[in-house]
Amino acid sequence: MSLDPALRSRIESLLQSNRVVLFMKGQPTMPQCGFSAKAVGALSALGVDYAHVNVLADQEIREGIKVYGDWPTIPQLYIDGELVGGSDIIEQMTNSGELATVLGLAAPDRTPPAITITPAAAEMLQNAVADAGPGAALALSINAQFQPNFQLAQFDANAIATESNGVRVQFDIASARRADGITIDWVDDIRGKGLAIDNPNAPKPVQALSPMDADAKIRASEVLLVDVRPADERSLASVKLPFKTFDGAGRSELEALPKDTALAFLCHHGGRSQQAAEEFRALGFNNVYNVTGGIHAWADDVDGTVGKY
Repeated sequence: MSLDPALRSRIESLLQSNRVVLFMKGQPTMPQCGFSAKAVGALSALGVDYAHVNVLADQEIREGIKVYGDWPTIPQLYIDGELVGGSDIIEQMTNSGELATVLGLAAPDRTPPAITITPAAAEMLQNAVADAGPGAALALSINAQFQPNFQLAQFDANAIATESNGVRVQFDIASARRADGITIDWVDDIRGKGLAIDNPNAPKPVQALSPMDADAKIRASEVLLVDVRPADERSLASVKLPFKTFDGAGRSELEALPKDTALAFLCHHGGRSQQAAEEFRALGFNNVYNVTGGIHAWADDVDGTVGKY
């Protein structure tokens, strides 16, 4: 299949303008497939700056990049205009240190995490590995949202691994750092029956903040308010206090703030702001609030002069 010259030119322009380009499904803050999420996680673990192209938003690029590099799947990583590969190759190169070498970065930290596996959990995990047969190993991945995922994998003598109570666990590089200090337990109570992981590294959940409490915290400079609504909605009703927006480079500037910055997100009724708050929590922000009821509740509870729509 030949590639349209205009489309080839578009792709080459992207590759020439950026040393590292990831063609993926979705955005780095919200990947739309597991493979893209793995690729983002690997690059994030190295702390590398990269451009991304959301192929779901550009059907021409989605099909054209497969032809351009003769690679049938998404995601695809390019470095210096050359195709590196998909998510499995990216992950393998990250874990081996090869990708850091290619990018001229310092070798990633491969220190095994310190973990605690309770006796009850150890028994269950040992049985699972034994049932899987010879050559099986337990692998634990923890994604950028700090959601854990246990899998049975092939034993890899070169993997980052640690042992507790006789159970050996393998990790990829990013997961190893996120797992340091975790406790793995087996529970059988009102939460249900299964493995439970206490991870001290996970950001606190998004906290609900009433309009009245938000008003007090903003006035005391204890929290930064972010109105996630577009300008046309804000023109209909806005709080009479300083706030940030996602307009222009606003979102990028917010993402660059220190991760301990207290952020309170506001929208019309609280739905979009909750989503935005979860996205910033996934980026590592650990003091994130959602203003419950949005600007509508603000008009009812704080300032009656604020319009409703």
